[in-house]
Formats: sequence, structure tokens, C-alpha cells
Amino acid sequence: MPNNDVDRRLTPQPSTGYVYRTSWPVPTGDIGGQLQLRLDGVARYIQEVGAENLLDAGEAEEHPHWLVQRTVIDVIEPIEWPNEVSFSRWCSALSTRWCTMRVDLLGEEGGRIETEGFWIAINERTLTPQRVSDSLIEKFASTTAEHRLKWRPWLTDPQDFDVVRPFALRHTDIDVFEHVTNTAYWHAVHEVMAEVPDVCRAPYRAVVEYRRPIQHGEDVVLKWNRHDDDVNIAITVGEQVRAAVLLRKLS
Repeated sequence: MPNNDVDRRLTPQPSTGYVYRTSWPVPTGDIGGQLQLRLDGVARYIQEVGAENLLDAGEAEEHPHWLVQRTVIDVIEPIEWPNEVSFSRWCSALSTRWCTMRVDLLGEEGGRIETEGFWIAINERTLTPQRVSDSLIEKFASTTAEHRLKWRPWLTDPQDFDVVRPFALRHTDIDVFEHVTNTAYWHAVHEVMAEVPDVCRAPYRAVVEYRRPIQHGEDVVLKWNRHDDDVNIAITVGEQVRAAVLLRKLS
């Protein structure tokens, strides 16, 4: 069942504990027609900052593979090009096999985007969740008091669609597990965003919850409806929802 977590603002950065920081300029390949950083670019940055974070923590070799179950992106103020972006990443809740990781993006020339991902540590051989090391738990636990994190979906699968449209996949959309990459889902979200530009003017929230992987060769269909300032999207294969998405104005 859905809960009111989707209505809450993300937790602020703590004043103490292990927060990983880095920065880099916005490349031209990640901006849209209004010279603003696209959400698929944000999704890539989240993944890259996460990989750097694991290296910095000394945990990359033992925990190289992670699966994202949900991504939340709150565009408080768009980050425009040209710009240097500073990233801060920290754990907002954890258990022994998964965690929620906050990443904030702050533009040197203006702009702020806040994100949170629900990440699951994956065993490469079995492709199932695995327990993380005590040393990783110690580092990540330093920024949160929630150490018994459980998965709770924020979204229900949308029904009664106003628009149904095919979405083509490319070979470059496939990851090392032969599934569609996280960023490819955001390419699909951008197709809908172009149809509802008033909802996607800052501040706004975008949430993607991944249900089941999509493989190359499957026929993907985008379905969506709009109710006031909420846009509900289903990324489907056949009648099966592979990801549920919410676009919403932030108050």
C-alpha cells in the first residue's frame, strides 16, 4: 500500500558523520534545450558519485554491485549550464543489506537538486541481496539513527491511462547484468515531461520505483495519466508494470 513518505521532503544533511564530497562541471551532453541539467544526467551523477564514495570509503572491492530500487529527484532550483556542481553524499537510513543514500547537487552559479536512492547490495554470482561489511555499516551509520531500514513502496501502479505510447530501447541502454540501465528509465520519463511542462517547473519532484528489470528486445510501452499537479506513469512490458513513476509539483 502507498504511504505518505512520498509527500515528505528529504532529510537535510547532518552536521556530523561521514559525508562524501566531490565536484565537476556540467557537460554539454547532459543539458536540455533550456540549458538546464536533465534528470537522466542527475541519475548518472548519482551513480558515479556513489562509485567514488565506495572507493573513498575503502569498500569498492567488497561491494562493487548495487541495485537501485527507488530514486527520488527534487529539483528545487534548476542547475543551468555552464556550471560547476558540488556533490554531497551520505546515508540517511540503512540495514545490513540495503540503505538509502542522499546526494545533494549544488551549482556554483546557482541551482539546487536534492536526491535519495534506495540501494541494495547485490551478490554478483546469485544476483540476490548480500550482507554488507561491518566497516561499511560503521561508516554509513554515522549519519543516521535509522539502522533497521525496511523496503516500503511509495507508489502504486497507475491505472486508467490517458496516453499510451511505445518507447524504443537501444543496445547502449543495457548494463552489465543485461538489464536496462537506471538512466534509460529517465529517458522515458523525459518523454512524458515534455508533455506536462507546467508540472516540471521547479520546484518539483520525480520518483521512479523499479518493479522488475527490462531486457533488451522487450517491447516497452509508456502509459500515463494526470490528476491536477500529479502525473502518474507506468513503464510497461505487455500488461506488466516494470517501473512506476510520479511527477509532482513541490509546495
